Amino acid sequence: MDSLEDRIGYHFSNSHLLAEAVTHPSLAYESKRPHFDNQRLEYLGDAVIQLILTEELYAHFPGFSEGPLTKLRSRLVSREALCRYAESIALGEFLQLGRGEENSGGRDRPSNLADAFEALFGAIYLDGGFAAARDCLLNRFSKFIKEITDEPEDVNPKGQLQEMLQAISPSSPVYRIVSQTGPDHRKEFISEVCWEGSVLGRGSGNSKKEAEIAAASKALKADVCKNREAVNKP
Repeated sequence: MDSLEDRIGYHFSNSHLLAEAVTHPSLAYESKRPHFDNQRLEYLGDAVIQLILTEELYAHFPGFSEGPLTKLRSRLVSREALCRYAESIALGEFLQLGRGEENSGGRDRPSNLADAFEALFGAIYLDGGFAAARDCLLNRFSKFIKEITDEPEDVNPKGQLQEMLQAISPSSPVYRIVSQTGPDHRKEFISEVCWEGSVLGRGSGNSKKEAEIAAASKALKADVCKNREAVNKP
């Protein structure tokens, strides 16, 4: 696990906590060790990350009321954001998965990456305390946090779509790249945004992020949130 510790800039005193943080419940089930998986650490890490970012937003946006602060925090701790943080350190490479989960693409599954990221910070909190978790999150992932907080809500189609959908159901939209074409210097990506089993929109762009934004924009233009039939499962 040394390379993962290097990537996050934190070295554990108790390596058992790190091992637990990256152990998916599927492996715990297959190995008959039902109490050794990352679910409890995920629960703790969720609260730790929320507190760190709440404190950070409160300090840096003194003119914001509760509503805008809550919206910003929701974007920072969304499954999409957590997955992005996890992908930046290639956390999927370190997940300990059961055979079935491994074979079904579990290393790249957004829910697994987001859950493991939360569990990782639960483990850091238990190992080194709140200050260690705070320093690790704000230092190692400051680039992504700044990008999200600097992006105005009114030009953030993905944030708007998530907020509108979560007013209907707690489920978050999921983005997936369905194709990519062209040479490395001029690639075109096609992305779909899915929610509760339905494809809400498709868009293209010269980067994955641009394609995802275009897909969200298409979904918003289709007025999917008012037309409930458009988002029902088939």
